[in-house]
Amino acid sequence: MTDCHDLRDRRDALALVTEFYRRAFDDDLLGPVFRDAAHLDLAAHLPVMADFWDTVLFRAGSYRGNLLRVHVALDERAPLAAAHFSRWLALWDATVDDLFAGEKADLAKSQAERIGRSVTRRLRGEDASELVAIRRRDEVEGECRGGVR
Repeated sequence: MTDCHDLRDRRDALALVTEFYRRAFDDDLLGPVFRDAAHLDLAAHLPVMADFWDTVLFRAGSYRGNLLRVHVALDERAPLAAAHFSRWLALWDATVDDLFAGEKADLAKSQAERIGRSVTRRLRGEDASELVAIRRRDEVEGECRGGVR
């Protein structure tokens, strides 16, 4: 990895998800889930995922979907196993590492792991107390450590 910069904005998030989904569609385990079960329309899906990661990484507030509902519906059509989430995370981490380096790149990997664990727990009917709420920047402005202003 040379000449990699950190994730800086939505444009970088879009580049990341575009490359990730290219790899996922070609993957022997994930490809059938995305192509055959989810019938994923990449032209429509990539901007949504860019909004999601723009919100996760930069608190942009542009994502308005329901991540859990999408995965519950998918799980009903094609049960998602731990192997799917493990492969998804490994592919995500490799894509991040191939394209970016820095604090936001590390955050993209750690948040993906937390989100994957949370979705997995919810699909199994377990407590999802570690589910991280994605909050917009304007919702957290003025907050300080410890919640004291």
